[in-house]
Order: sequence, then structure tokens, then C-alpha cells
Amino acid sequence: MTARNGRTVRDLRRANRTAVLQRLYFDGPLSRFELGPATGLSSGSVSNVVADLVADGLVEEAGSVDSDGGRPRTLLRVSPGSGHMIGVDVGETRVRIELFDLTLTELARAQRPLTHRRYEVEGIVGHVRDGVAEVLDAAGIAPERLLGVGIGVPGIVERTPERGAVVHGQTIGWDAVPLEELLRGSSSLPGTVPYFIDNGARTLGQAEMWFGGGRGARNAVVVLFGSGVGACLVTPEVEHGRAVEWGHLTVRVRGRRCRCGALGCLEAYAGAEALLDRWREEGGQPPEGTDEETALTAMLAAAHPAEGGGEADPVARAVLEETAEYLGAGLSDLINLFQPERILIGGWAGLQLGSGFLSAVRRHAVAYALRYPAEKVAVELGRLGPDAVTVGAAILPLADFFARGGRRPEPPPGGPAPAWQTVLEERAPRTG
Repeated sequence: MTARNGRTVRDLRRANRTAVLQRLYFDGPLSRFELGPATGLSSGSVSNVVADLVADGLVEEAGSVDSDGGRPRTLLRVSPGSGHMIGVDVGETRVRIELFDLTLTELARAQRPLTHRRYEVEGIVGHVRDGVAEVLDAAGIAPERLLGVGIGVPGIVERTPERGAVVHGQTIGWDAVPLEELLRGSSSLPGTVPYFIDNGARTLGQAEMWFGGGRGARNAVVVLFGSGVGACLVTPEVEHGRAVEWGHLTVRVRGRRCRCGALGCLEAYAGAEALLDRWREEGGQPPEGTDEETALTAMLAAAHPAEGGGEADPVARAVLEETAEYLGAGLSDLINLFQPERILIGGWAGLQLGSGFLSAVRRHAVAYALRYPAEKVAVELGRLGPDAVTVGAAILPLADFFARGGRRPEPPPGGPAPAWQTVLEERAPRTG
């Protein structure tokens, strides 16, 4: 049966289940009485939907509260064990894999450090495959119970009908890598378990918008600051949660060579890799044989030694100050173009540089931006820490689960934009 607007009864039921699940997930526990105004559904519809969700094991009772003169009202919540997701961060120093229950409580994690040839495709595929198997085994979760595996990667992700998600990562040497196809070919996961692959800055952005510093904002920019830099824009004027290659904005004509091959990119001055290179070129001495995180820690200690730790390294301090100005100038472009309410800086390097560095970035951003939008933007550190990308990656199968009304996925490879994209773009959880 089809309604006048073209939606079938099945579509309406799925939409009602989605509405109830989302409200319980983000605002629960709630009573049936509270779910009516929260979802816009009639009391009869709420009762029917709740009965279905309880029968499916997705919703459970969570105590009761007194009502005004009547019987106590039973509270309901989403059942944590009714679904599981895996989030993967293909980062710059390691691949991090985390297993979550339906409420995004971490159940197990695995990490694979990346060596000098860190983005060799077969190695990345092996790290993801082995890490997924490890966390499932550690938590005793059967693979078929997974709602999906979300993966945040560097680069642009294209979805194709033939090969699924294909990654174009120019800065890491990935030229149309069919990552989803390669993972399916090497993994022992059932074919019904979908992969959701997206840009790492976007997964970071989704995590901060749903659960972190962006919650409640309509206009925000979430910056991923690691070896390189990227950003996720969430504004009414731009596709919701769109990842942009902000790191390849030109900030200096005929400037330094970026790892993408172009001259003068922001990433050639403001990424952690470039920051350490510039310190070395100016006579600094990063520790040899260490990863970037350790080297950046040493640079910060050299620029700002602890009390009694000796004199500061003026070269390290000067390079950090110049980096703050480049980042601030880059943020000013985002402020002028999109006028966000908030800018959140995450990523391992952004978090490591911390609040002291952030104050300098904020000062330069305001100085370079137009006064009116600059006065209205808050520039802050992200609130979800180093696991934000994996949390955001796990949101992808979670959002798909919501979009299906709590039904298990039956994914075809590739095809049109997946159902999770609809839920992400509705931005339903932005309350509070």
C-alpha cells in the first residue's frame, strides 16, 4: 500500500521506529508518555512501535518514575547489547580498531603501529583484517552480530557500483585504491556485514557533532590536525558533514613543496610532518628513529621546557609560533567563507599541542578574518580525545542501523549513497 506522498506503509513503520530509537538513544531513558511529544507520534503509534522494538530486543525497561497522581511510568532505553559496531582509524602513526556495543561503550581495542612504509596498501588491509578479528575474539562477539565496520581513511572516498568504496589518497600514494573490495577479499567476515568507508576528518567531525564539542551547533568546522591537516564542514550552505581538503588550500604562492606535489599548501607549513621538517631545516634536532608523536613531544619540550629544565630552544619556539599563524590564517578563510559558530581542533597533533598553542591559533584566526564573523566564532579543542575518529567511524554503521529502523543490513556492494548518509544529514541527535 502506498500513501499519497509515495511512501509505503513499510516506509512509515521504518520511519516511526527510527524516530523512537533515536530519541531513546540520545535523550533516554524516556517513558512512552514522553516519547509522544519527542517524536511527534500519536500515543497509539508510540505503543505499537515500542512493543515491536521490545519484541526485537532493541529496547528494554530502565526503571520507573512517579507520574502526577497516576501510576508510575516505566522508563525505556536502547538495549546496549542489541548490536555491535567496529570503528577503524587508519591514522598516520597507527591503525586503531575498536569494538563498541550499541551505546558506543568500548568493549575491546587493538592497535597496529605503522612503520616507515606506513601506507603500503596490503599492509593496511592486513592491519584492519587482523585487528577486526582480534577485537571480536577478545570480546567473544560472533562476526555475524556486527552491524558493520566503519573506517576513517586519509583522502577522498568515491563509492562505485562495481567496487564499493575507492580511496583517492594523493598525499599517501593511493591512486584509486579499491579498499572495500580488498577488505572483502581478505576478511573472514560474513558478506552481510557491511563496510562504511569515509574520510577521517568527516568521521572525526561526526563524532564531535554527535557526542562532543559540536553538539547543539548548526554551523561548525571540525579540524583534523595530524601529520597533515583536514576539515569537516557542517553548515546549512554546505552538504552536512562534508569533508574538504582544507590542507591543500594555497597559503603561499611558490612556497614549500607539499607532499601532494603542489607548492604552498597549508599542509606544507602546518601539518606535524612539515612542522618537524621545518624545525630540522632551521637547525633543530628532532630525536632520530622515533615516530612523529614522540618527535613532536620532544619539540614541545624544547620550546617550552619545564621549570628547571634549562633554556628554551628559540628555533623550536619560532617554528611553533609560525605554524600557529599559518593555521590561524587558514582558519580565517573558513570563518570568512562559512561563518561557523564553532571551530573544533582535534587529531593527535592538535590535542598534543594543546590549549597553549590553541590560544595563539585563535589570536591569528581573529586577526586575519573579517571582524563580524570572527566575533561570533568559538575556537576550541575537540572533546573526544584521540579515539574520536574511531568513534566517528563506528557512528557510520550505527546511523545505518537507525535509518533502517533497527533492522539488520542487507547491503549490496557499492550502489547509491548509503542509508546512513540520510541519518547523518538529518542531524537528529543535535539536542542539548
